[in-house]
Amino acid sequence: MQYKPIKAIFPGSFDPITNGHLDVIKRGVKLFDRVIVAVGQNPLKDELFTSEQRVAMIRDLVADMPRVSVEGYDCLTVEFARQVKADVMLRGLRNLTDVQYEFQLAMTNRSVAGIETVFIMTSEEFGFVNSTMVREVALLGGDVSKLIPVSVYEEVKKRVAERRGT
Repeated sequence: MQYKPIKAIFPGSFDPITNGHLDVIKRGVKLFDRVIVAVGQNPLKDELFTSEQRVAMIRDLVADMPRVSVEGYDCLTVEFARQVKADVMLRGLRNLTDVQYEFQLAMTNRSVAGIETVFIMTSEEFGFVNSTMVREVALLGGDVSKLIPVSVYEEVKKRVAERRGT
């Protein structure tokens, strides 16, 4: 039997990418031959950055990870998984609330598209961090510098200043 490299997609809006997301990427690349960070669009969210901006920021962050690539998409995640011929979907879990939601999503994705989901528990220090919370805290003037990569923090500060007109 010949070995088949395993390709995973790690989908999300990543608006902005957090240290928790990077933790999952770094740990995921130890498990899979290739990880595609799949940057999606969520029309229900008030996005801080465009899809193109998020892709560029993440590409800079993973530039030293040769088996990680970053691609934007604007279709159903399972359709994108088919397009890139992904074997599995990689998802991070932070808490029990995530488990229930992600379990339902994983079962639906397997039923609809036949794609398996592999979960990685985030490291303890990132168990409370999510992009929505980072956006909200930043927009309200709070310090999110410990929650996101330094380069992303600089971009968040610029974007918040633009939105405030300062």
